[in-house]
Amino acid sequence: MRIKKGDSVLVTTGKDAGKKGKVLRVIPDKNRVVIEGVNRVKKHQKPSRSLPQGGILKIETPLNASNVMLVCSRCNKPTRIAHKIMENGEKARICKQCGEALD
Repeated sequence: MRIKKGDSVLVTTGKDAGKKGKVLRVIPDKNRVVIEGVNRVKKHQKPSRSLPQGGILKIETPLNASNVMLVCSRCNKPTRIAHKIMENGEKARICKQCGEALD
């Protein structure tokens, strides 16, 4: 996957299109990402030891990774990602807009 935990992303499609957020979790098997404050749903929770009063919680649910674009930290624009092998042999993600390394 091209998106990693901690990346800043922009949602391009769906009910939350145009919102920016930080990636909380990546699920590569299903090609999904969980983004902070995006795609929230209400979940009814029964009382338990960890939540004794129970109640209605708002939780973030996974989005398909194809519906988000990485936001470059340098140029602050949504961008596609290129890969480049650096001098030391490491593979780096590169911003297509400004050419800056994202890692």
